[in-house]
Amino acid sequence: MLHGFPLRQTESFLFARIRVLSILVSEAYFVYLRVVTYTGSTMSTLAAARADNFYYPPEWTPDQGGLNKFNGQHALRERAKKIDQGILVIRFEMPYHIWCGGCGHMIAQGVRFNAEKKQVGNYYSTKIWSFKMKAPCCGQEIVIQTDPKNTLYVIISGAKEKTVTYDEVDAEAVLLPEKEDRGKLADPFYKLEHEGEDTAKAKKQAPLLVRLQEAADRKHSDSYARNKALRAQLRAQKKRVAAEEVEAQKLGLAIRLLPPSKEDSDYAANVKFASNFGLNQRNKRAAIQATSIFSSETSKHSTNTSRPSPASALRQKLDLLAKRRRVNAAGAKEILCSNVKPLTRGVLERGSLSVRPPVKLKQA
Repeated sequence: MLHGFPLRQTESFLFARIRVLSILVSEAYFVYLRVVTYTGSTMSTLAAARADNFYYPPEWTPDQGGLNKFNGQHALRERAKKIDQGILVIRFEMPYHIWCGGCGHMIAQGVRFNAEKKQVGNYYSTKIWSFKMKAPCCGQEIVIQTDPKNTLYVIISGAKEKTVTYDEVDAEAVLLPEKEDRGKLADPFYKLEHEGEDTAKAKKQAPLLVRLQEAADRKHSDSYARNKALRAQLRAQKKRVAAEEVEAQKLGLAIRLLPPSKEDSDYAANVKFASNFGLNQRNKRAAIQATSIFSSETSKHSTNTSRPSPASALRQKLDLLAKRRRVNAAGAKEILCSNVKPLTRGVLERGSLSVRPPVKLKQA
């Protein structure tokens, strides 16, 4: 309940009030537009509606035609105010640098003007157009016409073209032949005479053409294909570096070696190291030739057939006896420190250790 009324009746009442208010607002807006139209006032929304040809005044009827005919104006509005004279106002862009004929001021290429476009003649079936405009510096009238025969813009009055000279080598451009030479190119004898010069010029311009071709390839190439090729190259390089590092570790080096090349092999083959092998060999041969063969054989024979002296023989026997005593002492220690089963032949055995009694040696 809302102030004694049911809730459903209250909602329907509010919606009805909102609907009535929206109708009143729309009617007031249309009345305002009619008032503005009759009084001649301008506003942005109305101008936009007129520009889009969406606004139709109340006195318009379908039998009166379109809005342009009803308002007595051209579809292009102010641009076609001289359309009865064949003149249409367009935006004209200056094709090259010019000097103003009134004040001498330079007007750069690309500057735009509101020019009056008018047909002044024909070249076969192609129309010749004339563009008349005013210079922004002094108001001088400039007239430019098209030249379909030579595909150029020609200045008729009010200005003169600025002469720009350049070197085709610095500009990296190819110099085209003159008009007289263009007709001679069809002559086979003239072509044969100048074929050598053309071949020399082509070889001279080859680097420039290659650079131009590379620039065109970079501009119109496939980025995905170039990226794929680059990544494949990097993967191959990483594998090669990893293999070189493994090879360096096998050789015990802290740095990886570069792959072998033919230049390194040739350089290593030409390197000669200093050696005394030849000198030592010659010295030995000279010593052998200077020594008598009989004395050397006699000394060798006497050395091989001589018997050891008694003192040296006694010393060798004493050393052998001392070694055996040390071995027997170690065996006796094992016998005293553990249980040993004696054998019949005087040999004591414990596990894998065998001990025999000392052997008496006869003195020489």
